[in-house]
Amino acid sequence: MSLDTRKAVLSWGLYDWANSAFSTTIMAGFFPVFFKQYWSLGVDPTLSSARLGLANASAGMLVALAAPILGAIADQGGARKKFLAAFAFLGVVMCTGLYWISRGQWTYAVLFYIAATLGFSGANIFYDALLPSVASPRRFDFVSAFGYALGYLGGGLLFAVNVAMTLKPAFFGLPDAAAAIRVSFLTVAVWWAIFSVPVFLFVQEPPQPPPAASGNALRRGWAQLLRTFQELRGAKTIFLFLLAYWFYIDGVYTMIRMAVDYGLSLGLASADLVMALLLTQFVGFPSALAFGVLAQRLDARRVIFICLGVYLCVTLWGAFLKSKNEFYLLAISIGLVQGGIQALSRSFYARLIPPEKSAEYFGFFNLVGKFAAILGPVLIGGAAVGLHALGLGSSLSSRLSILSLALLFIAGGLVFYQVREPGS
Repeated sequence: MSLDTRKAVLSWGLYDWANSAFSTTIMAGFFPVFFKQYWSLGVDPTLSSARLGLANASAGMLVALAAPILGAIADQGGARKKFLAAFAFLGVVMCTGLYWISRGQWTYAVLFYIAATLGFSGANIFYDALLPSVASPRRFDFVSAFGYALGYLGGGLLFAVNVAMTLKPAFFGLPDAAAAIRVSFLTVAVWWAIFSVPVFLFVQEPPQPPPAASGNALRRGWAQLLRTFQELRGAKTIFLFLLAYWFYIDGVYTMIRMAVDYGLSLGLASADLVMALLLTQFVGFPSALAFGVLAQRLDARRVIFICLGVYLCVTLWGAFLKSKNEFYLLAISIGLVQGGIQALSRSFYARLIPPEKSAEYFGFFNLVGKFAAILGPVLIGGAAVGLHALGLGSSLSSRLSILSLALLFIAGGLVFYQVREPGS
């Protein structure tokens, strides 16, 4: 099996281009707003938010619990591409189904969204696990960053078209903005399906020997998972990295998920927040590539520390934002490092794990990711309540509570400092 070929690397990266349409247009963009204003029309906003939160939590929990065992099964049979295809197909079908859900049918919207998120997140386990199949270890950083860069560009391009559809539906032959959003769900499905094809045609998995253990795939996968748990107990480097990753990626994801809410609390219009999201996408494309090149010169570990330093500064800056233009600058700053820290964390981890068990180990990696954005909201909420109880105004306490995210980046950096690549 040849590594580092342009066709294989491009085909692998195009899957990120394909599925990022879901994370931008649906997850971050239209679904939260459309759920409140269309599918949950007339429902108390608090109840609607609770339903949406339950949908996100349910999907995340399903993936987190299933990821390691699914990875172990895929490794046992050399079936990473088969699992990738199955989960991607689930996501595409569910995105298509969102188009057909009528006003007020919030139950169906939640179920389809959970299934689509399950398809998206589940497929990412096996997509990440294919990295050692397309790149040699010396190229992990650049190839991983290349995938994220294509994801930012592809997701941003389709999202820009979808936003234009909602702003000027008549130009696209649509009756109103609601119809435009529903059609946007279809465009995500088509985009995801078409650009997923190359990874199945031109990326080859390494040949796997037939499993020595008897029994069905689930039983063999479960036995392998138990053996890996025992290995992880003695694999200090991998354990420390996953702990560090959990701390700092929690801060990253909390910042992503709280940005819109924080912007609204500052009085910014929803159109301004969409523009900030687009800025992050398009800045993320060249910066992810740049960080991939930089990591080849400095090494990924140092560049991850640079990203953590930028996030720490952004956290301090975010507490004292005063204008829309500052919010845009903050979005650009986040876009500069967001793709870099995600891509280099993936490639750094890929060097630590045995390649023959990549799907299983990336199952643990994704499990940690799914349990991220838990500490951050708790810290922010707890700090805001505590500061308000001390007599500070709600606006000031909300601003100062953002500073609590700095603890996650500091903790992540301190633990990551103890992690060394093999042979370094």
